[in-house]
Amino acid sequence: MVAKKQIRSGKNGKETSLRHVWLASLGAVVVARREIRGIAAKAAQRLSRRADDVQSIARGGLISVREQVEPKVEQFSAEIEARLHPVLVKLGIAPKAARPARKTAKTARRGAARRPAARTTRARKARA
Repeated sequence: MVAKKQIRSGKNGKETSLRHVWLASLGAVVVARREIRGIAAKAAQRLSRRADDVQSIARGGLISVREQVEPKVEQFSAEIEARLHPVLVKLGIAPKAARPARKTAKTARRGAARRPAARTTRARKARA
């Protein structure tokens, strides 16, 4: 007859012990932590992209508002000057001549070349 292998019950068997439960719970915690990190990173990227989108939309809106307002302000200023001109002439106050356009920072820096300071000679004290 063929000898049969005996299966022992206990540690070598497929029983669930407290140690198995502990190790399984540790593995579950590690997996959950990795998942949460991934979800948090994705959420941060999405928020960053949305913030950039909102910022660009706001800048675009601000630029378009500026483009709409500036011509209206210039037109309003021209109308006021046109209406005040006859009054100023009657009062004998000469209207100011149109001011030249202001130079931007770049053109102002280029136009004014710096000259080196003039050298002066100092009288040296005689060493005794």
